[in-house]
Amino acid sequence: MAVAHSAGHLRQCVVSPAGRHSASLIFLHGSGDSGQGLRHWIKNMLNQDLAFQHIKIIYPTAPSRPYTPMKGGLSNVWFDRFKISNDCPEHLESIDGMCQVLTELIDDEVKNGIQKNRILIGGFSMGGCMAIHLAYRKHRDVAGVFALSSFLNKESAVYKDLQQAERTLPELFQCHGTVDELVLHAWGEETNSKLKSLGVSTVFHSLPNLYHEMNKTELESLKSWILTKLPGETVGQNE
Repeated sequence: MAVAHSAGHLRQCVVSPAGRHSASLIFLHGSGDSGQGLRHWIKNMLNQDLAFQHIKIIYPTAPSRPYTPMKGGLSNVWFDRFKISNDCPEHLESIDGMCQVLTELIDDEVKNGIQKNRILIGGFSMGGCMAIHLAYRKHRDVAGVFALSSFLNKESAVYKDLQQAERTLPELFQCHGTVDELVLHAWGEETNSKLKSLGVSTVFHSLPNLYHEMNKTELESLKSWILTKLPGETVGQNE
């Protein structure tokens, strides 16, 4: 069942687990979309919700803010960019501000009894980039990270922070369409290679003839990976 509600000041669409809630997944939409929009897009591709017996899925909606690539027009974006390119500086002020907001969302799950190592963070396009910043700079004890059609800027703060990393890092699952015309496949590959060189265990799937979008094959692969990171409880485990 999906419900829309607000926690903090982020609107959310939540797909509840069919059984006992023992893990959570935060799925961040791309620029200009919404949590509800992402959930419906996925549902249309799978002909059903992305849903699990034990995992709650949270689709938050980014606040509306002026977005520089739209000449300052308002858009639901996780952070601002100077341009959609991997060779310009990051807008760190807006990225770090959103990390604080999304940390509240993670904290809410922990307060509800979900351990940090039972929380996954990921997203599509800008949402995937936001998830990488959130996990590898602020929350390295989550279960895993996924990024679909996403990239980091060449001089990303993520790379700089990981140079000082001393603890085990969450695994990264990445997918990218080979003919993506907005976020180039090469940008995604470069991001994956750099993170791997900094100690991140990575999975990278190239999707032939896929543009800047998701498809059913990709989502089914993601679902399988999610279950390896957030397996259900074993039979007979105590409440």
